[in-house]
Parts: sequence; structure tokens; C-alpha cells
Amino acid sequence: MTVNPRHVHPIYDLFPIEIDGVDSLAELALDLRSSWNHATDEVWRRLDAELWKNTHNPWVVLQTVSRQRLEQVLGDVDFRAKVDGLLSIRRQTAEQPAWFQQTHADSPLSCVAYFSMEFMLSEALPIYSGGLGNVAGDQLKAASDLGVPVVAVGLLYQQGYFRQTIDIEGQQHALYPYNDPGQLPIRPLRGEDGEWLRLKIELPGYSVWLRAWQVQVGRVKLYLLDSNDAANFPAHRGITSELYGGGPELRLKQEMILGIGGWRLLAALGIAPEVCHLNEGHAAFAILERARSYMDASGQSFEVALAVTRAGNLFTTHTAVTAGFDRFSPSLIKQYLGRYAEQRLGISVDELLALGRQNRNDISEPFNMAYLAIRGSGSVNGVSRLHGQVSRHIFEPLFPKWPEEEVPVRHVTNGVHMPSWDSAAADALWTHSCGKNRWLGMSETLECDIYRVSDEQLWRFRVDSSHSLVEYTRERLSGQLAASGSSPEEVEAAKHLLDPSTLTLGFARRFATYKRPNLLLHDPDRLLRLLANSERPVQLIIAGKAHPADVAGQDLIRKWIEFIRHPIARSHVIFLSDYDMLLAEHLVQGVDVWINTPRRPWEASGTSGMKVLVNGGINLSELDGWWAEAYTPEVGWAIGDGQEHGDDPAWDAFEAEQLYSLLENEVVSEFYDRNEQGIPARWLSRMRASMSQLTPLFSAVRTVREYTDEHYLPAAFDYRNRSALGGTVGTNIVHWQHSLRDKWSSLKFGDVRVESTDEEHVFEVDVFFDGLDPNSVRVEIYANAVSDEASVRQAMSRTETPDETESHWATYHVSVRATRPPAHFTPRIVPNHDSVSVPLELDLIRWQR
Repeated sequence: MTVNPRHVHPIYDLFPIEIDGVDSLAELALDLRSSWNHATDEVWRRLDAELWKNTHNPWVVLQTVSRQRLEQVLGDVDFRAKVDGLLSIRRQTAEQPAWFQQTHADSPLSCVAYFSMEFMLSEALPIYSGGLGNVAGDQLKAASDLGVPVVAVGLLYQQGYFRQTIDIEGQQHALYPYNDPGQLPIRPLRGEDGEWLRLKIELPGYSVWLRAWQVQVGRVKLYLLDSNDAANFPAHRGITSELYGGGPELRLKQEMILGIGGWRLLAALGIAPEVCHLNEGHAAFAILERARSYMDASGQSFEVALAVTRAGNLFTTHTAVTAGFDRFSPSLIKQYLGRYAEQRLGISVDELLALGRQNRNDISEPFNMAYLAIRGSGSVNGVSRLHGQVSRHIFEPLFPKWPEEEVPVRHVTNGVHMPSWDSAAADALWTHSCGKNRWLGMSETLECDIYRVSDEQLWRFRVDSSHSLVEYTRERLSGQLAASGSSPEEVEAAKHLLDPSTLTLGFARRFATYKRPNLLLHDPDRLLRLLANSERPVQLIIAGKAHPADVAGQDLIRKWIEFIRHPIARSHVIFLSDYDMLLAEHLVQGVDVWINTPRRPWEASGTSGMKVLVNGGINLSELDGWWAEAYTPEVGWAIGDGQEHGDDPAWDAFEAEQLYSLLENEVVSEFYDRNEQGIPARWLSRMRASMSQLTPLFSAVRTVREYTDEHYLPAAFDYRNRSALGGTVGTNIVHWQHSLRDKWSSLKFGDVRVESTDEEHVFEVDVFFDGLDPNSVRVEIYANAVSDEASVRQAMSRTETPDETESHWATYHVSVRATRPPAHFTPRIVPNHDSVSVPLELDLIRWQR
């Protein structure tokens, strides 16, 4: 079947496309750019205000309204002109050169394929759970704004992640409403003859048909696969039923569909990315399928194909603990991928299993998807500076004898897509100060520009934001109580809770024990006194879900519900159920202080606190994840000492004391201390510093630019280089690797000599090569980092001797500054190749002692 990725059709032929202007509305409704560019909101509100308010789904609004209503509204000359203008702007925006086209017009990068298990793009497309999907969605939006040539691949879940209700006892209940594809802003991918694009993937004893869908995200396209095809057996139709549902076998099948099926989908669409970006290890099977595809095209072996294609693969890890990686039993891998390995990759099952093991020869060790991702990628990164350090420690066992600081994991700190999370008032404030194009790649002027906003303007903006949050919270809580069967009196009382002039704290995230959502409850009486201070009261809005299988997390929710029942607490603390993207938007736009209390270093990055920056909220957080690099005393508050203390209850108690003290002695006083104009000058000073300094740094624009400059462009260049001439460079690399492995055990050091002065140490060492080309290695002098000095890694030079061509020995020398004793320094030998990342692609190292 010939497939044109732009050739798509609506699901239903009954759609009234004969009405003039409906096709324009459909084009606007099916572009998720509307989730961050709110220019079209008034269009959907005009069609059906109540439905728009309840769904924020333009596609649902457009399909639900009557033919008569469409004809009536489109017959309005002004409305039709507005629609035509919005459509014209959309098309112009899609075609005009953006940051990437302006700065990298001649680059070798034509396409990045971005794989992720979940994407948080809009409440209208509920295929997300939390942080991972948030990062993926925001980076797609930023890529659209910047014009970076990205296509994305994910799964379409029939039920998605669960929806939450809380009963009168505080017990969480999980609901799984069906995602009707006809009401999601997606379209089936069809060929030019109208046939729906379907792929077949082989599983043990049977095959599964996969349907393909397209989501428009501004300039970017997201392709989704699902197994709910009528041709499949009922059990197989449910493979893509739930996000993070089921056991290991279902998870393995989902990850095979994402990685193997996803890469085949791109091939069916004629898309040949230079770069494959794996957003976490769930999609690591794409590494295997990409190599297999190259094998078919070039006739090379799997080993060469992997050496060629890995140069174009990037693995981003989000996991801060080893237990967080997906692992599968060897028997399960053999069952589902044994035939694929032998017949499609030309390798044994044991060779495949070795790619996902720390000890390649341990037949009992599970298959780790993160290990596969590392062994199949040309670069690896964590999602904050601290997480890069944590990840180097986690992955150190894969690089035996290498110092932890040289484990090849870098970092690109996450950012959030500011236009998706700023309120209308915040957007107006920033637009007035910094222009409409402030998030399109030129963010260097934001710090100086935001200082032009007067204290009066800034405080009025925050007061209005508080009013909006209180209004939304009252409405949502009353609806929540009515749905749970509460009395009419309780429902009515909810409509009058909270005070927009009161200091409002926000805490919303997944309820898991490591996030310590109950740290504020460590001393309930003290918290009550803080909340109910008659002169300087505090109110708290809480939201969050615990995984349906996480009993401990659900118990943490129950304890908050019990606390809220206290007669004093009930007027100061609210728990909003079913935390989703829409609720998150309102919270980050309106709270005064965002609280985050993870147990360091378990928060890889965290993004919720970044979302309050653009809206003038201030962070009070543990020194973990992004806050560990963002915090300075003038931009917010921090708890912890920047060290790890495990799950020590005594340390939890210490940090709870820190949290209470900060709230009582600094946060509350700064908020309520007012000058003659009734303005909290110290508060606004901190708020202004947070907005101006941190918003540009933790924007997804900065993140995607960093990925592009430091990862995508080099990866595209390296992949093109290795794949040229049928993979000649890749073949040479494999031969080089084999020659070093064959000779490595024969390498040895001879005498080490050192002469020292007050200024320098001069080292000289003899090395035995046993016939190995000395140019294939690098001899270095190395010293570990000490408290007051960084590590030293310095190349040694080979001393030319008349008979060196006939000798297996060579002498090397180097001089280093004498700031440390000679005993701190050790010679070592490491592989050396201009085109190979060491130790990521070859982890050999030989130490002198």
C-alpha cells in the first residue's frame, strides 16, 4: 500500500463537510497547537460554551453541535472572518522559517524520531500519566515552536491512565473510561487509495495487527499505534488497553509494539530519521529494529548495523533508582524475541540477552531495557545536573574499572513549555514586557525586560490569579462532592471555601512514599496552628494520584483526607481528586507557593515547580532534581542540606522542622508584610527574581535547543558518516574493536619513573603492546578528584626511539603541575578512535596498578 503521511481522513463520513467553513474548523480543531495558543478558544466557546468548558476538546465540540448551529455560526460574517484569519495564521506559522531553519539551514539533520510511552499534550488526549508524558509533550510543543524537524511515536491507549475518585472514607478508586477514538483529536492514517495503514507484528504463535493514527502538534506530527483492530483475537486487542497496566508480559508486548512496531511505522511512511531519541528505556526495542532495517538495506551483519545506527540513537533516562528500570525474565525474552533475534537479527538469543545484562554471561540475570538502550545509543543523558550524577553512579557497573565521573552519562535539564502553562493574565504580562515571540528561541532578554513591570502591576496580576484559582477550586470541589453523594449543604459550603487574599500553598503530584507528600503532616497540630493563624492565615490545595497497586501511596491520601475532616482544617485545606492536566494548569497559575518534598536524590528532575515560574509562583522545595541547580536564596526557599540520607525517619523529622520553620518565619511574614500601598515589597522582589532568572532557564525552548545543538546535530553527522558507502566506517569500527579486545589482555606496563621539582612532576612509563598499533590507544596519567582539586586526565606523549618499529615496547612521558604528590597519579591505557565514543562503545581500560 502506498502511504502518504499527509493523506488522512476523518473517521466518520457523516461529518457535514458540505457546509462551507466546516473543513476550516476541522483543520483548527485537529491541531493541538490550540492547547497552547488559545486564539481559537473563543471559536469553540461560541459553538457550545458549556461543552467547551467541560471538555476543552475542540474536536468533541465540533462533532457534537448540530448542523443548524454550525450553519448559523458560520453564517456570521465576523465569525467566519475570524476562522479564516486563524486558519491563515496557522498555515503561515507552519511554513515560515523558525529558529532551526534560521540557524541550522545547512545541517545534516532532516528528521528526529522521538519515542515515548506517553505524551501529555492536552486534556483532550488522555494518553499520559505524569512526569514522563509531561516532558514528552512539552518537548514536542517546543520543537514545533522552534521548527526542529521532529516526528514522534507512541501508543494509543483505549483506556489510558486511570481516573481517580475519593470516597467518604478517603479511599482512592480507579476508573478506566474508554477513550473513544472518534472523540479524540486524532485521525487514522490512510494510504492514497483510502486504505487504513495497518502493520503486522509477530508474537509467539500469532501475529497482531496494529492500527496507525496521526496527531497534529503544530509543525510536529505524533504517530500512535494501537492493537484494537477487529482482525485481532479479543485478548490481543487489549494489549494497548491501559497505560502502565497489567504485568510484565503485557508491558513487554506494549514495548515491542512501541519500539519495533514504531520503527516499522516510520519505514511504512517513508520517514528515515537520522536521529532516534528514546525518552526512557520503554522504547529501546527500536534500537534492534533500526539495526535490522539497516541490515536489510546494506547486507551488513547485526554487529556492524548496530555500530552504524547507534551513532544516531540518543537515550534519555528519567529513573533515579535502579528498581525503576523495566526488567524482563530471560524466559520471557526468549519466548517473545527468540525467533526475532535468530531469524531477523541473525544472532542467538543469548547474544540478545547479553545486550540487556550487566554481566553478559550470567544466564539468570534479567533483561534490563535501560542497559539495552545504553548499549545501542551513541549518547546518554539524565534530566538534571544532579540526575546526571546519580545516573553515572547507577550505570557505573556497566563500565567496570572506569571512574564514576567518566561513566558516559551527560545531562540536559528538563524545561516546561511556558505557553502551555501560563495563564491568560501571565501571557498578557509577558507579552507587554517581552513581546509575543519571547518563547520562540530568543529568550536572552527576558531577565532585563521583566524588571520593567511595576510593583503595582505585578501585585495586581498575582491578586487576579488568586481570585481565578479560588473560583475554579470552589467550582471543582463542589462538583466533586456532588458526584460523591455528599449532602446539598456540603456542596453549597464548598462554593464558599478559601479566601483569595490568603496565602495559598499548592502541593500536587503522584502520591508515592519517596515523594513524601505527608511531610507537612509530620506535626498535625503545628500545621493547624500555621493554617488557622487569625492574623496571617494560610490555605493549602492538594491533589494527586497513587498508582492503583501502590497501597502505601493510597494510605498517604487517606491520611490527608482524615486531616481535612478536622473542624479547623476543613476550611483551610482542600483535596481535589482526579489530578490531570487541566487541574494542574489552574493550580500552577494561581498558587503563591509550590511545595515539593521528595527524598533526595529520587526526583530525577521534576517539572511541576517549573510551571509556576512563568505565573509568578515561588518554589519551596527539597534540594533535589531541577531545584538543586535552580535554587539561590533570592528566588525561593529550600529544605535539606544537599546530601543523601536515605529513608532515615530522623532526617525526615529534621526536614519537616525546616519546612515548618520556613513557612512560619519567612514565607508567611514576607507575604503579609505590606508597605504603605498595601504591596508586599519583599515578596515581589523574590517573585520578580524567580520569574526573570528562572523562567528562561527552565523553559522547554532552552531544553530543545540544547538537545538540538549538543545531541541531535552531532548524532545526525555521526550517523551519516558511519552509514556512508554501505557502512564502511561502521565495519572498520567493528574490526578496530575486535583487534583491541583480542590484544587487550596482553597490554602491560613496565617501569614508571618520575622526577619532581617544586613546579612539576615528569612521569615516564614503558608500555608493552604485543603488536597492537599504539595509535589505537591513548596512554594517560590520571589522578582522582580530591576535596579541593578536580580529577586530572592528561595524555602522555610517545617518546620516539630508533628501533621502535621492531619493538613491542614504547615509552611515554608527560609533565603535570606539582600541586599534588606523585603517588596520586597513575598511568592508564584507554581505547582511542576519532569516531568512537569511549567508554560508551568500548569500555576497555588498563591501569598501571
